[in-house]
Amino acid sequence: MDEKDKKVLLQIARKSVESAVKGTSKDQTQTEPFSPELKEKNGAFVTLRTCGKLRGCVGRMVSDAPLHKLVSEMAVSAAKEDPRFNQIQPSELDDLEIDISVLSPLQKVEDPLDFELGIHGIYIKKGSATGCFLPQVAADTGWNKEEFLSQCCSTKAGLLPDAWKKGDVDVYIFTSKIISEKGI
Repeated sequence: MDEKDKKVLLQIARKSVESAVKGTSKDQTQTEPFSPELKEKNGAFVTLRTCGKLRGCVGRMVSDAPLHKLVSEMAVSAAKEDPRFNQIQPSELDDLEIDISVLSPLQKVEDPLDFELGIHGIYIKKGSATGCFLPQVAADTGWNKEEFLSQCCSTKAGLLPDAWKKGDVDVYIFTSKIISEKGI
C-alpha cells in the first residue's frame, strides 16, 4: 500500500469519526475511484487514542466489504460502540489519534506457540467463543507467548486462561500493516 492510500484511509477514518461524533451527515467519506488495494476485502481494526490513552478499538478479522468501507464503519464503531469506553466526545476530536491495522488473511497453526511475538497477532476460536489480539499488544504489554495466549483466551474469548493448551481450541495467526497518523 502506497503513501497516498494510507493517507486516504486515515482521512476516511477521521471524517467518519468526526461525522459520527458531531452528528453530521454520515456519508462524508471519499467517493472518488479507489485504488485496487483499497477495494480489497481485508480485515481491519481502527484504534482511537486521546493523549496516548486508548479510547476505542474495533475491527473485523475478515470482511465482505472493501477496505475503505470497512475502515469507515470500524472508525464509527470505535468512536461510539466500544463497550469498554464512553463514546468519543466532540471536545476530544482535536487530541484524537487514529491508527488503522490492515490484517493479512488468517493462518491456522497446529502448535499454538508457533508464532512470533510482535510480528503475529492471534485469533482464538472454540465453538462460538472467539478472541483476538493485534500484534502490537505483545509489545504494549510485555507478555511472553504463553501469557499472550492465556490473556486472549480469558479476557477476549471468555475461556479459561489455559484453554489454548487443551487441543480443542483453534489458534490462527495473522500480521498487520499499521497505518498511523503519527507516521504520515
